[in-house]
Amino acid sequence: MSAIKHFKTITHHRNLVRKYCFKIGLYRQGLLHDLSKYSYTEFSEGAKYWCGTESPNNPARRDVGYSLAWMHHKGRNKHHFDYWIDYDLKHKGSLHGVDMPRKYIAELICDRIAAAETYNKESYNDKQPLEYYLKSEEGLWFVSENTKKDVSFLLRMLAEKGRTETFSYIKNVYLKGREL
Repeated sequence: MSAIKHFKTITHHRNLVRKYCFKIGLYRQGLLHDLSKYSYTEFSEGAKYWCGTESPNNPARRDVGYSLAWMHHKGRNKHHFDYWIDYDLKHKGSLHGVDMPRKYIAELICDRIAAAETYNKESYNDKQPLEYYLKSEEGLWFVSENTKKDVSFLLRMLAEKGRTETFSYIKNVYLKGREL
């Protein structure tokens, strides 16, 4: 059990996300980001499986086959793809991805940068959030095409042009509703 280390990790991550959200003008989201990680359901599993090199959700999945913390987390945090799944009335019994609002996609980008920085520490570079996304892209069948297009565009911009230009674009163009 590593409650103190887990607390430091999630607090460090939240501080980074807050800083990045503030840079793009998402003050409320920066302040409220991932507060559910301090709930008993999420914190207790995170402390039990903390390892410092990846999300504790993965060791939990390897141990018991699922992560109760993740199931709790994804349903309370709108910056996750999984939050935006609903029943598809056109295809009885199936699910589909709903387009994520841009402000949550922007928060997701800040979250991906902060997660990569938190786990990669000094070896972090702006290509890592895109690499992580591309590894999981095939399994994102439930994410709407518009959301995938926006996330891919912004992560590619980050990888190619860096954080300063990407944050400026998100704040001054993307969040104002202009076309990509």
